[in-house]
Amino acid sequence: MPENKRVKLEEITHCPECGSTRIPRDYKRGELVCTHCGLVIEDRYIDQGPEWQAFDQEERNKVARAGAPVKHPSDLPTVIDWKNTDSYGKSIPPRNRPGVYRLRKWQQRVGMRKKPLSKSSAMSLCDKIVSSMELPRRVREATAMLYQKAVKQGLIRGRNPEAVIAAVLYAACRQCNVPRTLDEIADSSGVDRKDIGRNYRFMSRQLELNLVPFQPQDYLFHFCHELQLGEDIELKALELLRLTEAQGLTNGRGPTGIAAAIIYITSFLAGETRTQSDVAAVAGVTEVTIRNRYKELVEQLGLDVSQQK
Repeated sequence: MPENKRVKLEEITHCPECGSTRIPRDYKRGELVCTHCGLVIEDRYIDQGPEWQAFDQEERNKVARAGAPVKHPSDLPTVIDWKNTDSYGKSIPPRNRPGVYRLRKWQQRVGMRKKPLSKSSAMSLCDKIVSSMELPRRVREATAMLYQKAVKQGLIRGRNPEAVIAAVLYAACRQCNVPRTLDEIADSSGVDRKDIGRNYRFMSRQLELNLVPFQPQDYLFHFCHELQLGEDIELKALELLRLTEAQGLTNGRGPTGIAAAIIYITSFLAGETRTQSDVAAVAGVTEVTIRNRYKELVEQLGLDVSQQK
């Protein structure tokens, strides 16, 4: 059919050869064929209908929509990671980090689920953190019990579920006397330390958890293990800690800072020195804190650290 005489295929109702009206449209082959004389009227027929198939009115009503389904903000696939790196793994410049922090904060607020996680989903998230931190099984079981109590009392709704799980896990560690710092849980869960602390205080108050604060001795062996120090260093550090407690030098001091300073001093005196930055990274405190506690202990206890043994 010449281009200047071409008519719209939808307007063709009769065969131009024999005049028959039996010209069904074959959408699979893309052909318009006369069944009376066999003339192929068009062999590149384009189906202008919808891509989906419907065999009755009910199915047509179900699939008759325009565009993609609208997603809740919590279902958006893009996640702003808690690490200060871009999509190429490069470090974000300090001048741009405040903006990224605000974006991350608002994404977490918008993405909060209206309903709490189911117990299975919450425990799946808990298992990931427990596995990465190599925590004992009793901590996982205590976390499940605390989370279930929080759900029954309606304490989860409207809160970031990841932060709630991390906070409940921290409370379980304290219940089971497994010393872990907020920084360790924050690193393993990817949740901001302040969010974990805020949710922990709320859960502890609402669930009436009378948890005894950790003592420096609780952290001592854990930090020594992380720093790969031997048992003899642990025993010497414990002796120094008891001497420190006897003179009241631990009063009003953070347990992690005291434990870190004692380990730093003991390793130095034993000839297995660990740097302040290494000890600070494990203990979750600053190097300034270690230096301050170090100076106090050396002066008050009269320790000779002028030469390394």
